[in-house]
Amino acid sequence: MKYLKIIFLFICVTSFSQTKVGTVNVDYIVSKMPELETVKKQVEEYGTKLDADLQKKVQEYQAKVEAYKAGEATFTDAQKQEKQQEILTAENDIAKFRQNGNQLIGINRDEKMRPLYTKIGEALDKVVKAEGYTQILTTGNNSLAYFDDTYDVTILVLKELGITVTEE
Repeated sequence: MKYLKIIFLFICVTSFSQTKVGTVNVDYIVSKMPELETVKKQVEEYGTKLDADLQKKVQEYQAKVEAYKAGEATFTDAQKQEKQQEILTAENDIAKFRQNGNQLIGINRDEKMRPLYTKIGEALDKVVKAEGYTQILTTGNNSLAYFDDTYDVTILVLKELGITVTEE
């Protein structure tokens, strides 16, 4: 009988502690933020700078190859070996630079986007507390099989950020 009372009490307590679950589409919010254009421009400028640096390295490499071809007949074996090593080092440098370029752009983009996500997080926190949600799931990349739009707080977060959106 004692166990039955404990089970009944547990059922009563859990039925009173309702959870309110909502969804938010962070990607959609980011796409509507006016700051996104500035971030895109900054990342593009960074990519342009990297391209210019790569072109400089390629030009230096080509100059070394031309110098080697021009003086190859007059070089001693030691000089040839030294020049070939310089050319090989320049080739490896260019290959590494190309390989790391995309990673550098990704790191730069993430760094520039971090304040936008922080701003969204702060707005989401205010909305969640004001509306009494206990859990928020993210949508946008087809990660949820189904959700009811009435529990989507995306528009509320946009309003909290001061962004007005027309119905699409």
